[in-house]
Amino acid sequence: MPPLYIQLTQLTWPPSVTENLRYFANTGGRMPLEILTKLRSALPKTKPFLMYGLTEAFRATYLPPDEVDRRPDSIGKAIPNAEILVLRPDGTPCAPGEPGELVQRGALVGMGYWNDPEKTRERYKPLPVGVAAREAGMVIPELAVFSGDQVRQDDAGFLYFIGRRDDMIKTSGYRVSPTEIEEVLFGIAGIGDAAALGVAHPVLGHAIVVVVTARPGASLDEPSVAAACREHLPTYMLPARIEIRAGSLPRNPNGKIDRNALAAEFKDLFTTK
Repeated sequence: MPPLYIQLTQLTWPPSVTENLRYFANTGGRMPLEILTKLRSALPKTKPFLMYGLTEAFRATYLPPDEVDRRPDSIGKAIPNAEILVLRPDGTPCAPGEPGELVQRGALVGMGYWNDPEKTRERYKPLPVGVAAREAGMVIPELAVFSGDQVRQDDAGFLYFIGRRDDMIKTSGYRVSPTEIEEVLFGIAGIGDAAALGVAHPVLGHAIVVVVTARPGASLDEPSVAAACREHLPTYMLPARIEIRAGSLPRNPNGKIDRNALAAEFKDLFTTK
């Protein structure tokens, strides 16, 4: 998972690993480009298989090693026995380059959430009529999983992760993916882990808050992190608050950063007293 690779890039690996490690792969979210670059630099003979998967379907897409140089920010195409669709809210397919929800169908899609029919109805649904061989008048028991992830697809069919629909930050009339901000944060020297959050703001809608940790042996200060953000981010994506923490950021049972837990800590930060 990306959080583990972030930690691994902070270590000094023995030279012999470059001769013995044939490939590495990721799951649990898109690999940050900065982390991928560091891994490939440390392991020049090792092939990266960039993957993306859903808890509800195990694995969805992969990018072969021979495509990584051409499109390192892509999550690839559907793996065998899976079909990936990019759909609008009305269930119609998106055009190339148009953001939409990633929907997966095929043999790897689960049957639902254990003892949670409400959440199952939310995520597992029949495809709309006319989409992926779903014909009118036919009762098809197959359910697809509607991921809640926003992606886009290029003209060649390669997919690009934008962000979780529920995590999107709406600030000053813009829709911002936390991933866009975190990519910049991971490129700042000394940062070990990072999370960008949208916190309710009376004027902006959401204000951007970032929480970062330092790599072992490194030191961070708010002015230097803010200066790096100003250098690489447009004004509307600049954080209104930067917090530097010791230790690690909170994670959910899947190993992903628990954004809800972090956001709860800042929910009253910009409210008027």
